[in-house]
Amino acid sequence: MVRSCTLNTTVKVALTNFDKAFENRVRLQVMSVLVANESYDFNSLKDLLDVTDGNLASHLKALEKEAYITVSKSFLGRKPNTRYQASVTGITAFKKHLEALENLIKQQKT
Repeated sequence: MVRSCTLNTTVKVALTNFDKAFENRVRLQVMSVLVANESYDFNSLKDLLDVTDGNLASHLKALEKEAYITVSKSFLGRKPNTRYQASVTGITAFKKHLEALENLIKQQKT
């Protein structure tokens, strides 16, 4: 017997509100850190998330392309220092994504 499966409207809405930029675990973690902190430097993010330079750089580029983060470069003494900050657009998108996740979880509990 073949059963058709239909999603209710609430689940459909929750799924459509997911932001593809946050589908990856590393990008979700980066935004979590940046939303909770004023800014974070590259090496601290790399150590905290336990990822490689290249891996982190590619995810940061993806978030920057979406205008979800801003980048500032400076020098500490003679050493370059790259800092990242969540943009207003990024914070809004991240909160919307979390709301969609929460709504989906609530829907599954009922």
